[in-house]
Amino acid sequence: MSGQTQRPVLTTRQGHPVTDNQSLRSVGERGPATLENYQFIEKITHFDRERIPERVVHARGTGAHGYFEAYGKIGDEPASRYTRAKVLTEAGKRTPLFVRFSTVIGSKDSPETARDPRGFAVKFYTEDGNWDLVGNNLRIFFIRDAIKFPDMIHAFKPDPVTNRQEPWRFYDFVQHHPEALHMVTWVKSPWGIPASYRHMEGSSVNTYKLVNKEGVAHLAKFSWVPKQGVKNLTAAQAAEIQAKEVGHATKDLYEAIENGENPEWEFCVQLMSDDPHDELDFDPLDDTKRWPEDKFPLLPVGRMVLDRNPDNVHAETEQSAFGTGVLVDGIDFSDDKMLQGRTLSYSDTQRYRVGPNYLQLPINAPKVPANTNQQGGFMAFQVDNTGGNKHVNYEPSSVAGLAEAPRPGSDYHQWVQGHLGRYQATRTEADYAQAGQRYRSFEAWERDDLIANLAADMKECPEPIALRMIWHFWHCDPDYGTRVAQAAGVDLEKAKALPPLESKPAPNQKRPGPTYTSGRPEEPANSRPGQQAAE
Repeated sequence: MSGQTQRPVLTTRQGHPVTDNQSLRSVGERGPATLENYQFIEKITHFDRERIPERVVHARGTGAHGYFEAYGKIGDEPASRYTRAKVLTEAGKRTPLFVRFSTVIGSKDSPETARDPRGFAVKFYTEDGNWDLVGNNLRIFFIRDAIKFPDMIHAFKPDPVTNRQEPWRFYDFVQHHPEALHMVTWVKSPWGIPASYRHMEGSSVNTYKLVNKEGVAHLAKFSWVPKQGVKNLTAAQAAEIQAKEVGHATKDLYEAIENGENPEWEFCVQLMSDDPHDELDFDPLDDTKRWPEDKFPLLPVGRMVLDRNPDNVHAETEQSAFGTGVLVDGIDFSDDKMLQGRTLSYSDTQRYRVGPNYLQLPINAPKVPANTNQQGGFMAFQVDNTGGNKHVNYEPSSVAGLAEAPRPGSDYHQWVQGHLGRYQATRTEADYAQAGQRYRSFEAWERDDLIANLAADMKECPEPIALRMIWHFWHCDPDYGTRVAQAAGVDLEKAKALPPLESKPAPNQKRPGPTYTSGRPEEPANSRPGQQAAE
């Protein structure tokens, strides 16, 4: 190869040099191929398996590498006052990370102009192991109890018969869940279609806890604020883009980083004391509600910069696996029911989708040694370090093996007591109030787009569903419901005459106290089993 750099020799996965990659072995030019075509068999059977199962949700996505730089403060106070997590407390410390942005409902090759929440998942490779922060761009969600997640996704996904996303299925589910009205108001506005991943916010959505060295905890919600500003699209703008490009947001992010226009976000946290906050009209653990920023300001913690594109989309972006249970010391779980459900579901889906050893893949592996006694399973890439004696793969041992890590500070001990049961939410008055506040906060053009989008959907719904949705919107804000009804051609007075939902508090009201799903109030705290009839 005169004048050219010598190229690496093509081989099979077994390391055998490939001398002919152009033709099958066959009996004569036109004869049958032979079974011993091992090179072909290896090549084609691997090709048949190139695609791992796509994510059930968040299938369409893109990713990038970067770093997080801590300010060492939370607002104007030392971060160590609230947390002992080193990734947040050491000023100037840079932690490598990987981010995956995504849509939620569509399949892997669906348009990025879809009206849909955007996933915003960050994997921090900290010195204390990985921390995954998995949320979306709108700071809230549709439901507050994880048991409803499969139902919600089924309703939002394509109809199992028509294979189309049907508006009536979406609203048939939503009409029974007033807590979803807040998210619907966001998603059906221009905020439901970010102009690009670089120009959207991010959030943990769920409530976590920050824990300091003294074992004192504070409730915390995390947010990402783009320094590029926020830009959204109307339905008409999105349609214009989609006519030419289905992956515009992936293209935008990739080209920006390649051109050195590295996007940046400020990382912020909202804090509350670790108690129920009965003075609020919403539960701080309810992920369908935003914490008002005038009462709970966004406190800067650090910044994130994305500065490198993946070398291979499949190996990095598609095999990247995130879980809400992947926390480091100083960051803890709250009793947010969606968080607790997601913590099981997210890591479980990675074990199914990528395999039980997904954490051995470079994109998912921590940057610090993983010393465990976990062994075996499909596609084990290596054996984790178990200590100096390979015969000891258990703990404790008086011979060898691994030792427990020293405790970094005082343990956080949450006091928990109560009756075991299935409960309904008590504080429901903000289900309508926050949706109405959001409607009134939009600029006129945003409200116009919201009304147009909802009206188009209502026209595709059976009358009972459309009437109930108008009833909901009117109770969020009379102007909101009136405008949707007029634009959709729905009888407003007929909608307003509907009774409240069965077994639900009237709009802008709350339940008198903790109540089981059967409708019975919770027993007194000191009652014993058998004193009252079973739930």
